[in-house]
Amino acid sequence: MSARYLLRRLAQIVPAVAAILVAAFVLVHAAPGDPVVALAGQSGDAAYYDFIRAKFGLDRPLPEQLLVYVGHVLRGDFGQSFVHGRPVLAVVAERLPATLLLIATALAVSSVAGVFLGVAMARHPDGVADLTLRTMAVVGFATPSFWLAQLAALTLALGTGLFPVQGITDARHAWTGWRHAVDVLHHLALPALVLAAGELALTTRLVRVGLRQALATDYVRAARARGLPERAVVRHALRNALLPVVTVIGGRVGMLCAGAALVETVFAWPGLGQLMLSAIQTRDTPVLLALFVLVSLGVIVANVLTDLEYLWLDPRIRYE
Repeated sequence: MSARYLLRRLAQIVPAVAAILVAAFVLVHAAPGDPVVALAGQSGDAAYYDFIRAKFGLDRPLPEQLLVYVGHVLRGDFGQSFVHGRPVLAVVAERLPATLLLIATALAVSSVAGVFLGVAMARHPDGVADLTLRTMAVVGFATPSFWLAQLAALTLALGTGLFPVQGITDARHAWTGWRHAVDVLHHLALPALVLAAGELALTTRLVRVGLRQALATDYVRAARARGLPERAVVRHALRNALLPVVTVIGGRVGMLCAGAALVETVFAWPGLGQLMLSAIQTRDTPVLLALFVLVSLGVIVANVLTDLEYLWLDPRIRYE
C-alpha cells in the first residue's frame, strides 16, 4: 500500500464525517417534539421556556446553531448534556468501554466460530451436520436481535438462572481483582452471544460458500497433486475465501452497533445503547449528535481497516 493511497483514504474521512454531522444535526432538530419541554416539563410558563432556550442557545436560527455547533466540534467540544449537566464527551466516555467490550466480544465470537464452522461445513458438504448448521444459520440470520435477546433473557436467564438478567456486575457484591473480571464475563456472556448470533450465521454461510468455490479451483487441485496435506490445502484456499468475509464484516459494523443498542436495552447493559435511548426520550440533542458522529466515525475507520486486512490476506493486492 502506497503512502499516497493511505493519506487519500484518511483525507476522505473528514468530508464524510462533516456530511454526517450536518445531516444528523438537521434530522435531530427536525424530529417532532420540543427539547425545552422535555427539559423543563409541561407545567412551565412561557418565561421559563424562553430562559431555557436562551441558556442552551436554542433561541437562535437553526443555521446559526449549526455553525456554532460545528465550530465547537472542531475544537473538540461537543457541548453540554441537557440532562446530565456535564460535557458530552465525559458522559459518552463513561459508557463507551461497556459498549466496546460487548461489540468486540460479539465480533470475535462470530468471526472465529463462523470461520471454524464454515470450514467444517465446506470440507464435509451435504451431510447431516452441514444441513443442520445451514438451517441454524438461516434461522439465526433471520431472527431479529431484539426478539432473540428477550427470548434469551426469559429462557436462559430467568428460566434456568445460569446467566444474570441485567447489568454488567452483581450489585450485591463489590468484587475486585479477578473476581470482578469473572463477574463481568458472567454478565457479558449472554448479551454477547445474542449479539453474535446474526453475524455468526452470516459469517458461517460466507465461509462455507467461499471455501467450497476455492477448493474447486485449479491451484487447489495442483496443490493436492503435489501431495500437500489436506489441512495445508484448506489453509491455503481459506485465505482467498476470507476476502469477501472481511468485506462483509467491515461493512456490517454499523449494523452491529445498532444491534448492540437493542441488546443493551433488553439486558440493561450500561453502554451507549442505554445512553442513546435515554437521550431520545429526553431530547438530549448534544448527546444524540455525539453518538451519531462517534458511530459513523467507527464505521468509516472499520472500512479503512478492512482495506488493510486485504493486504495481509492477499499480498498480491496493491493500492495506488
